[in-house]
Amino acid sequence: MRFLLSFAVFLAACAPKLPVATVSIASSVPASGPAFLALGDSYTIGEGAAAADRWPVQLAGLVRRQGGALADPDIIARTGWTTGQLQTAVRAAHRPATYGLVSLLIGVNNQYRGLSQAAYRAKFRQLLAAAARLAGGRFGRVVVLSIPDWGQAPFAEGRDRAQIGREIDQFNALAQDECRRAGVACVDITPTTRAAAGDASQFTADGLHYTGPHLQGWAQQVLPVVQELLK
Repeated sequence: MRFLLSFAVFLAACAPKLPVATVSIASSVPASGPAFLALGDSYTIGEGAAAADRWPVQLAGLVRRQGGALADPDIIARTGWTTGQLQTAVRAAHRPATYGLVSLLIGVNNQYRGLSQAAYRAKFRQLLAAAARLAGGRFGRVVVLSIPDWGQAPFAEGRDRAQIGREIDQFNALAQDECRRAGVACVDITPTTRAAAGDASQFTADGLHYTGPHLQGWAQQVLPVVQELLK
């Protein structure tokens, strides 16, 4: 299992810088409303789950089913990305600053690779600014999700789960502080990921990422925050 994650990180780090595709997913309610951009890594992609089960896709569907308006998301994310790699991809994508909502979930690979927390803070701050620019200069149209605790996943068997959790908390504390400074909404999904410990049904085949029903829980947590932001 350790080899699988290490190999995924290796591939992401060594792969050429490719254009990031836009992902648009149909839902039971016709897509309409403000444009939505989701930024992140494998958790935003929903690695191992169906495309329609990605949490940003489910969020857009929930907003519309409750009478709101939000387009299906464009996604800039890839498995293994750190803050620095996401920042490079955002710059290369040349997106127009016309999004009504931008989400950001990034940092697990910084923690996994043992990268500096100070560097994470600096890059995260820059990503918040980039997200706001893509939202037309509005920090109030950016929403951040905390980093899931992968130490509670089956994949982490044999590792120091407590240490992983402490480090995740430290990275999340830095992100939350930057969100407070910038006036950006931050949703803490980390306890939800910890509650999945011991329940293999909440994880995909790799034992690391989450199934559609679990990701729906993230979308439901983010929903009231986004509804308020979109008013």
